[in-house]
Amino acid sequence: MHKVLVTGAAGFIGSALSLALLKAGYEVVGIDNLCDYYEVSLKEARLKRLEGQVGFSFIKMDLADYASLSQLFQNQKFDTVVNLAAQVGVRYSLSNPEVYTASNLVGFANVLEACRRAQVKHLVYASSSSVYGANVALPFSEEDPCDQPISYYGATKRSNEMMAHSYAHLYGLRCTGLRFFTVYGPWGRPDMAIFLFTKAILKGESIKVFNQGQMRRDFTYVDDIVEGICQLLKKQAEPGAHWPKADGVPNDIFNIGNHQPIQLMDMIRTLEEALGIEAKKELMPMQDGDMVETFSKMDKLQLATGFMPATLLKTGIENFVAWYRSYYGV
Repeated sequence: MHKVLVTGAAGFIGSALSLALLKAGYEVVGIDNLCDYYEVSLKEARLKRLEGQVGFSFIKMDLADYASLSQLFQNQKFDTVVNLAAQVGVRYSLSNPEVYTASNLVGFANVLEACRRAQVKHLVYASSSSVYGANVALPFSEEDPCDQPISYYGATKRSNEMMAHSYAHLYGLRCTGLRFFTVYGPWGRPDMAIFLFTKAILKGESIKVFNQGQMRRDFTYVDDIVEGICQLLKKQAEPGAHWPKADGVPNDIFNIGNHQPIQLMDMIRTLEEALGIEAKKELMPMQDGDMVETFSKMDKLQLATGFMPATLLKTGIENFVAWYRSYYGV
């Protein structure tokens, strides 16, 4: 049985991926530090969906604790590591950069070193569309330069990509970075716009619409993100498989987005329709670190795997609202 370590297993994407891997017959070891960036009870509820599943085990652990992480790799033989643990959020990084340094830089360095020493076959790790920063060429392509991050969060994610490349070059560690674009869906993160807006609208509170609503996002449904990861894992598991990189380094990066940027006000209208309530809108100026638009070019993932995300925003939001009302009883 193929054994996979999923870091951030109590997180939004990590828990959804763990479920999908278990259903596909993988053995999954999940780790998470259960930090209180947002409600820990939601993370615990996600874990309850995994508990008791055949092939799943969970260990509470912080990636910044290299001694514990190293011991875990010594005790268990992982074929693949999927690193989804990170401190997330652009705006939070403006006031708490030290948390991002510990989790996204020190933690990721520890994962790389543990993988190297344990001779892990494949490291898949989460990057972000935030790495494109001040890039104005649309859609965003994996070949675009990403040397102008406009948030510290984006800078840490770009650093992860460079760190992974160095380990691939020096030690032959096969690495695949995934640039996620505005992920949403059931069991989502409470700090994300769709979640925040839903909570406020149902409470009769106003929603903060930044940049006067003049923003576009490539909203990507969580099931599409998970399917993209699973497809890449299967592709890389083929005997002798590697991405045809011209430099010979076993390292590559893929966008995973819906390749259909949506105006923020259109997203809000779709959410209002799903809730049956009109939102009270508070128009706000642009926030530091925010990007005006994200738009993923998806040719590379489709060429490599044959998969292309296709969930409509209306469908995804309706699914999220149904989950939210059920989970919170509203």
